[in-house]
Formats: sequence, C-alpha cells, structure tokens
Amino acid sequence: AEFNVDIHKNCDKLSPFGSRCSAFSNNGFGLPAVEINNVIPSSLANTWYWTDQFSSEILFHNRTLTAESAAAYYIPFYAGLEVGKFLWGDKSVKERDAHCEMMLHYIGRLFPYFNQSNGWDHFLVMGRITWDFRRTKDEDWGSKCIHMSSMRNITRLLIERNPWDYLDVGVPYPTGFHPNTDSDVALWQSFVSKRERNSLFCFVGGTRGFFRNDFRGLLLNQCRDSGGSCRVVDCSGTRCANDTAGTTEILETFLDSEFCLQPRGDSFTRRSIFECMIAGSIPVFFWRRSAYLQYKWFLPGEPDSYSVFIHRDEVKNGTSIKSVLEKYSKDEVNKMREKVVEFIPKFIYGKPNKGLGTIKDAVDIAVDGVLRRIKKQKVNGFYW
Repeated sequence: AEFNVDIHKNCDKLSPFGSRCSAFSNNGFGLPAVEINNVIPSSLANTWYWTDQFSSEILFHNRTLTAESAAAYYIPFYAGLEVGKFLWGDKSVKERDAHCEMMLHYIGRLFPYFNQSNGWDHFLVMGRITWDFRRTKDEDWGSKCIHMSSMRNITRLLIERNPWDYLDVGVPYPTGFHPNTDSDVALWQSFVSKRERNSLFCFVGGTRGFFRNDFRGLLLNQCRDSGGSCRVVDCSGTRCANDTAGTTEILETFLDSEFCLQPRGDSFTRRSIFECMIAGSIPVFFWRRSAYLQYKWFLPGEPDSYSVFIHRDEVKNGTSIKSVLEKYSKDEVNKMREKVVEFIPKFIYGKPNKGLGTIKDAVDIAVDGVLRRIKKQKVNGFYW
C-alpha cells in the first residue's frame, strides 16, 4: 500500500508526457465525458468518462479484497503505473526494477500465505502490456519484473499477454463506459443494437510512418478509396487522445459503422478493439494475436461468431477489404452484432465496491477465472 500511496501523491510525475492525476479521479474512471452527451442516451450521461487505458490496476483494486480465508490472494501493487515513468528517457535498469523488487521483498517477508504456496494462489494486476515487464538484457525495453524469481508462480492480469506464458492472463482494456447498474447495461445494449449504421466499415487510427510498408497506411488508403463505404478518423498527432473532441468522433464513428478495422497497435493489441465492440461494431482482425489468443475468458469461443479475420498478407497482396465485407449478408451481420452486444458486459468495468448487480463485468470474470485456475492447481498439487 505504501507504494501506491506514493504513486497517488506523485501522480503528476508518472509520465514524461504530462500529469496522470486525472486518471486517478473518480476511482480510476477519470473525468466525466460530458462532451459525448449528445451522442448517447441522456439517461446514460453519467456512465461515460475519459478513462485512461492504463487504469486497470486502480479499477481492480477498488473491487478486490484479500482475506485470510480467501481462496486466492490479490497483491495490491500498481506495477504498470509505477514503471511507466521509467520507460522513456535515460532511466537506469535499477530505476526500472526497483519498485517491483521492493514489492516482492515485502510480500515475501510479510505475506505468510505467499510463502506457503510459493505464490501459486496469488494474483497481480499489471495495467500495461506484458512486454513492458519482460526485459531480458539491460539494454532492452522495460523492467524485468516478470522474470524475477518470486514472480514465477504469480498469476498476472495484463491488457496484453504473452500467449506462450500460462500465468499471463489477458483482460480487456478499460474503455470510457462504466454503467451504474445492470439496467444501464441493458439500455446501452438496446441502444447499440437498434442503431442505424450508415457506413459499411471504419478505421480509427494513425499511420506509423517510421515503419517500412506501414500496414495502417494501407488500411487508410483502402478506406479513403472505398467510394464512401468507409468512415475514417485519422488519429495522427493527439487528435484521438482522451478528453479531446477526437474521442467523441471515435464513438460516433463506431456507432455508425457495421464493421471496424482493427490492425495491431504499437503492440499486438489496442484499446480500440473494445471501444469498437462496446459500440456494437463488428471487429475485423489481421493478426490472430490481437484478440483470439489474448482474451479467452472474455470473448466468444468461436471467432467467426463475432468477428472477421483477413490475414494481413492478403491485404498487402491487394485483397479488397470492402469486397470481403460486402459478401456478408444482412442476416449474417446481424447475428455477429448480436454476439458482440451479448458479450459487452464482459468488457466493461462497473462501479467500485459493487460491480453491476446481477451482471458479471470484466472484474468478476477475471476473478472467477483466477479462482478456477487456482482451485485446479490445488487439486493437482502446486507445480514448480
């Protein structure tokens, strides 16, 4: 807890790109998104916020408790928020690793249940992508937190997992929608289901000009050459940052589009995947690692039931995305949208301390999954 108190007190120093204090407001939801009130039902105006994509540590902490009789033990350490200020600039490996080392030393010394199981029944939320914690050489990116010996058995909830690491679990990126009740969820599901959509597909994102043969550039070109079938939000610069008009345009674009193109982000995943589906738009993927190998506890088991996959090489070789999407009948599109809308509760983070009543949200799904996993491990005996 002392580490997290320090993070709260120094929230203006957590990033070299500006203060992160707004991310801590409203229990981690961020500032109210009053700018989008003209886009959403008026009765849901108090359910939307400018939520930081790296806020999951706070959102879980506000809902998760550890007790002596618990089947699993939650470690309330903000690993992602802490390391964020050391990822850029001339920061030493000692600085990048220090807080994780202190946390592991602390729980090893003061958490009696940790030593009983060597950490197998403990879990930690790390609110960034796994690659920010997997440094193997001093000259590489990030911290080496995940590779520290005491982390070996701890289950880790991350917004992007390593598909080949059993203890990494992918959880949804936080979006701006945080309903108060299960009736709010039902109202939103009805709203996006009945929404009239005027665009076949859309692309929200910026090019990566520093990459040779930038794939996002291909998508932007196809979108702009689609004859009006595709809606574009070019996120070059800071246009699509939180608390800007660009974010309102993003929500409107997803609400108005049947499909949304979802290439990889700076890593294999991006928050836009969940923003798209929250709006009832059907995601189109080009990398299987963007979703199918990431969020198995939160997405339907059959990828074709809620999404379209077009291999990136097909696009590079000239396949028309518009032509692929036009082949889906209205009935097929409606069925995919129904599946997307059905799963919306699993993508959202409800209110602190209470969740969504009768509906399980992302925190509930994640904690249930951790409990199932630990129960299985206890039945079979702890592994290494």
